[in-house]
Amino acid sequence: MAESESIAALIMTVRGQKVLLDSDLAALYGVTTKRFNEQVKRNRDRFPEDFMFQLAQKEFDALRSQNATSNEKARGGRRYLPWVFTEHGALMAANILNSPRAVQTSISVVRAFLRLRTMALSVEELSRKVAALERKYDERFRIVFDVVRQLLEPPNESPKRRIGFDQ
Repeated sequence: MAESESIAALIMTVRGQKVLLDSDLAALYGVTTKRFNEQVKRNRDRFPEDFMFQLAQKEFDALRSQNATSNEKARGGRRYLPWVFTEHGALMAANILNSPRAVQTSISVVRAFLRLRTMALSVEELSRKVAALERKYDERFRIVFDVVRQLLEPPNESPKRRIGFDQ
């Protein structure tokens, strides 16, 4: 279960889809990103657009700033925009790599995506129940429902105060 939790931490949302970066999948499957992308390129017909797509520069910059990573170009890192893989694309990648580690990792990837899907459905179900209760009860409970609704919403990232003395 711990491995699927660590994989779940790598899953991000891009263009409204839950995806994994090519470099993260390569590391999980125990190959270099270059080798991973070579295998994908050789088997391109197995990866339609709903399995895999390449990030736009703006999306890549946003991900890099979200994850607070450095500029890899300055260190000779990525020369191309990364590819991202949906759940189905990640499983297809395990098929083209065809190693025992890829098989085991694909199982963990499936579990991680299932865990995220289950959590999302739980939140949706709870929201529907709160809405139903809100319609059922009168104005006296409105403040309780407002608080519950606020708890269900993801927290807003507020700018952090700087530490130290102001000059």
